[in-house]
Amino acid sequence: MSQVKHFGVFLFKPTISAAHIDHCFAEMRGMVGKIPGLLEMSHGPYQSPESMHDGFTHGFIMTFESAAARDAYLPHPEHERVRQIVVPSLERVVVFDFAVLPEFRKTV
Repeated sequence: MSQVKHFGVFLFKPTISAAHIDHCFAEMRGMVGKIPGLLEMSHGPYQSPESMHDGFTHGFIMTFESAAARDAYLPHPEHERVRQIVVPSLERVVVFDFAVLPEFRKTV
């Protein structure tokens, strides 16, 4: 069974404060432990000198234990609650998922 990486990039509306952006990501992080199979979540603002961000300002990555866990997350009530907070704050968003093949997973 392959883990799934669920990543996205956001461009917040110009009227959205830094405090509200922090709140959005705190709500997203809070889904870990509440939604079965959501293993971890990390996020941050764009920081590369490469300038290939197409205007997006923030990104996130979530790891799910499987595609089935990701599929269950999508309609989960906690995800829907957080979407109601985050999505109205966005001007643009892109979300992309891919499976991490077991042979490419980092082992600890």
